[in-house]
Amino acid sequence: MNLLQRLEFWGDRHHPKWADIFRFVLGIFLCYKGIEFLENMSGMIGRMGSFLPNSYFALSLLGHYIVFAHLVGGLMLAVGLLTRAACIMQLPILIGAIIFLNQSMFRPFQELTVTLICLAGLIYFLIAGNGPWSVDRYFDEKKKDEKDLHQSN
Repeated sequence: MNLLQRLEFWGDRHHPKWADIFRFVLGIFLCYKGIEFLENMSGMIGRMGSFLPNSYFALSLLGHYIVFAHLVGGLMLAVGLLTRAACIMQLPILIGAIIFLNQSMFRPFQELTVTLICLAGLIYFLIAGNGPWSVDRYFDEKKKDEKDLHQSN
Protein backbone atom coordinates (compact mmCIF):
# COMPACT_ATOMS: atom_id res chain seq x y z
CA MET A 1 0.00 0.00 0.00
CA ASN A 2 1.40 3.37 -0.92
CA LEU A 3 1.00 6.48 1.21
CA LEU A 4 -2.04 7.78 -0.67
CA GLN A 5 -3.91 4.50 -0.29
CA ARG A 6 -3.07 4.34 3.42
CA LEU A 7 -4.32 7.91 3.94
CA GLU A 8 -7.54 7.11 2.09
CA PHE A 9 -8.02 3.92 4.13
CA TRP A 10 -7.41 5.81 7.38
CA GLY A 11 -9.82 8.56 6.31
CA ASP A 12 -12.55 6.04 5.54
CA ARG A 13 -12.21 4.40 8.95
CA HIS A 14 -11.88 7.54 11.10
CA HIS A 15 -14.49 9.93 9.77
CA PRO A 16 -17.06 11.15 12.31
CA LYS A 17 -20.49 12.18 11.09
CA TRP A 18 -20.15 15.71 12.51
CA ALA A 19 -17.30 16.23 10.04
CA ASP A 20 -19.80 15.79 7.20
CA ILE A 21 -21.85 18.66 8.63
CA PHE A 22 -18.68 20.78 8.79
CA ARG A 23 -17.85 19.75 5.18
CA PHE A 24 -21.31 20.89 4.07
CA VAL A 25 -21.04 24.22 5.91
CA LEU A 26 -17.52 24.78 4.56
CA GLY A 27 -18.69 24.11 1.00
CA ILE A 28 -21.63 26.51 1.31
CA PHE A 29 -19.35 29.14 2.86
CA LEU A 30 -16.89 28.82 -0.03
CA CYS A 31 -19.79 29.22 -2.50
CA TYR A 32 -20.81 32.37 -0.63
CA LYS A 33 -17.24 33.68 -0.79
CA GLY A 34 -17.20 32.98 -4.54
CA ILE A 35 -20.36 35.04 -5.01
CA GLU A 36 -18.94 37.79 -2.79
CA PHE A 37 -15.71 37.76 -4.79
CA LEU A 38 -17.68 37.97 -8.04
CA GLU A 39 -19.58 41.01 -6.77
CA ASN A 40 -16.36 42.74 -5.66
CA MET A 41 -13.96 41.44 -8.31
CA SER A 42 -12.75 44.84 -9.47
CA GLY A 43 -11.86 45.88 -5.93
CA MET A 44 -10.09 42.62 -5.22
CA ILE A 45 -8.17 42.79 -8.51
CA GLY A 46 -7.21 46.35 -7.59
CA ARG A 47 -5.87 45.14 -4.23
CA MET A 48 -3.93 42.33 -5.89
CA GLY A 49 -2.70 44.76 -8.57
CA SER A 50 -0.54 46.47 -5.97
CA PHE A 51 1.44 43.21 -5.65
CA LEU A 52 1.59 42.50 -9.40
CA PRO A 53 1.54 45.79 -11.35
CA ASN A 54 0.86 45.87 -15.13
CA SER A 55 -0.69 42.42 -15.25
CA TYR A 56 -4.42 43.07 -15.57
CA PHE A 57 -5.00 40.10 -17.89
CA ALA A 58 -3.32 37.64 -15.50
CA LEU A 59 -5.24 39.10 -12.58
CA SER A 60 -8.49 38.84 -14.53
CA LEU A 61 -7.81 35.17 -15.26
CA LEU A 62 -6.92 34.63 -11.60
CA GLY A 63 -10.14 36.33 -10.52
CA HIS A 64 -12.22 34.13 -12.79
CA TYR A 65 -10.41 31.02 -11.52
CA ILE A 66 -11.15 32.04 -7.94
CA VAL A 67 -14.84 32.50 -8.68
CA PHE A 68 -15.05 29.19 -10.56
CA ALA A 69 -13.12 27.26 -7.93
CA HIS A 70 -15.15 28.68 -5.05
CA LEU A 71 -18.51 28.12 -6.71
CA VAL A 72 -17.92 24.71 -8.29
CA GLY A 73 -15.49 23.44 -5.67
CA GLY A 74 -17.73 24.66 -2.85
CA LEU A 75 -20.73 22.83 -4.30
CA MET A 76 -18.67 19.68 -4.82
CA LEU A 77 -17.42 19.90 -1.25
CA ALA A 78 -20.91 20.52 0.14
CA VAL A 79 -22.43 17.44 -1.47
CA GLY A 80 -19.34 15.24 -1.13
CA LEU A 81 -18.59 14.81 -4.81
CA LEU A 82 -14.86 14.39 -5.56
CA THR A 83 -14.02 15.99 -2.23
CA ARG A 84 -10.27 15.66 -2.53
CA ALA A 85 -10.25 17.28 -5.98
CA ALA A 86 -12.41 20.12 -4.66
CA CYS A 87 -9.97 20.64 -1.78
CA ILE A 88 -6.97 20.69 -4.11
CA MET A 89 -8.80 23.27 -6.24
CA GLN A 90 -9.29 25.52 -3.19
CA LEU A 91 -5.90 25.24 -1.48
CA PRO A 92 -3.90 27.64 -3.71
CA ILE A 93 -6.60 30.28 -3.34
CA LEU A 94 -6.58 30.16 0.43
CA ILE A 95 -2.80 30.08 0.65
CA GLY A 96 -2.71 33.11 -1.66
CA ALA A 97 -5.31 34.84 0.51
CA ILE A 98 -3.15 34.28 3.58
CA ILE A 99 -0.03 35.57 1.87
CA PHE A 100 -1.38 38.49 -0.17
CA LEU A 101 -4.69 39.71 1.21
CA ASN A 102 -4.33 39.32 4.98
CA GLN A 103 -1.28 41.53 5.46
CA SER A 104 -2.64 43.21 8.59
CA MET A 105 -2.63 40.18 10.90
CA PHE A 106 -2.63 42.09 14.14
CA ARG A 107 -6.02 43.77 13.79
CA PRO A 108 -8.62 41.98 15.90
CA PHE A 109 -11.33 39.90 14.21
CA GLN A 110 -9.56 39.96 10.86
CA GLU A 111 -10.58 37.52 8.12
CA LEU A 112 -7.28 35.73 8.64
CA THR A 113 -8.89 33.56 11.32
CA VAL A 114 -11.69 32.51 8.96
CA THR A 115 -9.16 31.83 6.20
CA LEU A 116 -7.05 29.67 8.51
CA ILE A 117 -10.11 27.69 9.65
CA CYS A 118 -11.11 27.10 6.03
CA LEU A 119 -7.56 26.08 5.14
CA ALA A 120 -7.41 23.64 8.07
CA GLY A 121 -10.79 22.20 7.06
CA LEU A 122 -9.66 21.73 3.47
CA ILE A 123 -6.47 20.00 4.57
CA TYR A 124 -8.52 17.72 6.85
CA PHE A 125 -10.93 16.76 4.05
CA LEU A 126 -8.02 16.32 1.64
CA ILE A 127 -6.71 13.65 4.00
CA ALA A 128 -9.95 12.22 5.44
CA GLY A 129 -12.06 12.29 2.30
CA ASN A 130 -15.83 12.33 1.95
CA GLY A 131 -17.42 10.62 4.86
CA PRO A 132 -20.63 8.61 5.16
CA TRP A 133 -23.01 11.38 4.05
CA SER A 134 -21.75 12.08 0.55
CA VAL A 135 -22.67 11.57 -3.09
CA ASP A 136 -19.47 9.60 -3.69
CA ARG A 137 -20.30 7.17 -0.89
CA TYR A 138 -23.79 6.70 -2.34
CA PHE A 139 -22.37 5.86 -5.77
CA ASP A 140 -19.73 3.54 -4.26
CA GLU A 141 -22.40 1.62 -2.35
CA LYS A 142 -24.59 1.45 -5.45
CA LYS A 143 -21.68 0.05 -7.49
CA LYS A 144 -20.92 -2.47 -4.77
CA ASP A 145 -24.56 -3.59 -4.68
CA GLU A 146 -24.61 -4.01 -8.47
CA LYS A 147 -21.35 -5.95 -8.37
CA ASP A 148 -22.71 -8.25 -5.63
CA LEU A 149 -25.90 -8.75 -7.63
CA HIS A 150 -23.95 -9.74 -10.76
CA GLN A 151 -21.69 -12.10 -8.80
CA SER A 152 -24.65 -13.89 -7.23
CA ASN A 153 -26.23 -14.57 -10.66
